[in-house]
Amino acid sequence: MTNQHVTPDGQGGWKVQGAGNSRATHHFDTQSQAIDRAREIAQNQNSELFIHGRNGQIRERNTYGKDPFPPRG
Repeated sequence: MTNQHVTPDGQGGWKVQGAGNSRATHHFDTQSQAIDRAREIAQNQNSELFIHGRNGQIRERNTYGKDPFPPRG
């Protein structure tokens, strides 16, 4: 279970990279394409997806699978 990160690739595109990996899994021209692929991977692995903005800060976070801290209703 590796959390997936969508981050700028430094060349005008976007990359999908598993947490702790030194290399990107995929490169895309648009952030939308990268998010779609990262979401697929995170859903398959029941992990989390972190979407970073151009400034590198996390702007969105999604959990797929069993959430260890579900909100109380």
